[in-house]
Amino acid sequence: MNEEAKTAGRKAVVIGGSIGGLTTAALLRREGWDVEVFERSPSDLSGRGGGLVLQGDMLRALHQADIGWHGTPGVTTVDRIFLARDDSVIRRLHMPQTQTSWNALYGMLRDAQPAVHAGFALTGFEQRSGKVTAHFANGRHVEADLLVGADGARSQVRRQMFPGLQPRYAGYVAWRGLVPETELPDGLRDRLDHTFVFQQGERHMFLTYPVPGEDGATGPGKRRWNWVWYLPADAGAALDAILTDSDGRRHEASLPPGAMAPATTQGLLVQAGDILAPSLRALIEATSRPFVQAIVDFQAPAMRDGRVLLLGDAAAVIRPHTASGTGKAAADAMALAHALRDGYADSRLDGWERVRLAAARELGQWGVELGAGIMGS
Repeated sequence: MNEEAKTAGRKAVVIGGSIGGLTTAALLRREGWDVEVFERSPSDLSGRGGGLVLQGDMLRALHQADIGWHGTPGVTTVDRIFLARDDSVIRRLHMPQTQTSWNALYGMLRDAQPAVHAGFALTGFEQRSGKVTAHFANGRHVEADLLVGADGARSQVRRQMFPGLQPRYAGYVAWRGLVPETELPDGLRDRLDHTFVFQQGERHMFLTYPVPGEDGATGPGKRRWNWVWYLPADAGAALDAILTDSDGRRHEASLPPGAMAPATTQGLLVQAGDILAPSLRALIEATSRPFVQAIVDFQAPAMRDGRVLLLGDAAAVIRPHTASGTGKAAADAMALAHALRDGYADSRLDGWERVRLAAARELGQWGVELGAGIMGS
């Protein structure tokens, strides 16, 4: 069968060129679909994101996509330790685990992608005669048999499907940073090496672990230390100040590395001095470009409107405590590729939606419960 016959009636448009969108595109191509990926950002996304735990669903998706993956570089920790305010270890658990970084995973998926149309902001879509047409701000229109919204927590696809529905702020933020191993203070690497470290106190939790370097290197001296600190921040003026960058622009839900206002960074350092163990405070002090995200919840009432689907964070925003963000998107994409293996069929997509909605609700509730435990609410 020639390529044209193989893909006849199997044209998909994926909105969103991040990890969820790229995974979806790779899996659909494996099933014979012709896929185009459109990303609203005009620039490469590799500088975004921090460390992550590579979950089983993501590993299975990489294998199934058959993109030449031979193992994403990762850094293994042996123990989980819990620190007291005075830096003493109050608990140690033997729990081997491997962590990677967002940019390592994204880079591998992006390198396997034939093309991503960058700088394409979706303005809307319409469905008629068994087709869906995507409309972009630059005037381009693309017709397909399927449109997949994998465009994140602030999804434009979802906004058209469910006007007025927005993620709900949970009352706290995640401060984050990545520190190259060469910039760690003397002795700190040896203290933290081979461990996944926590400090939890009243209404806050800090965690840190090693991840690959920016180039994917995992050897000693070439890694980075990823850290996350969950702290409360009242909605309104306090949150507005946190999300206002050094140029005075208020961002919707997060600040990327390098955008934080100096006063905000200084405030973070003051809090670290008041609360954190010295080893963890030193990590923040060594971070040249901290960033921050507001923790939000969202569950779409449906993941499908005819030939338009939602996937990953576009369908459900799960709190990061579950470590399931990329894994959930991968599971959505694997199930979708299986449902579309023999081409478009309403009955199979109905089944896909039912199962993945239930999974999202369960994960979402778990994340809320974990967050309540951390924040004491």
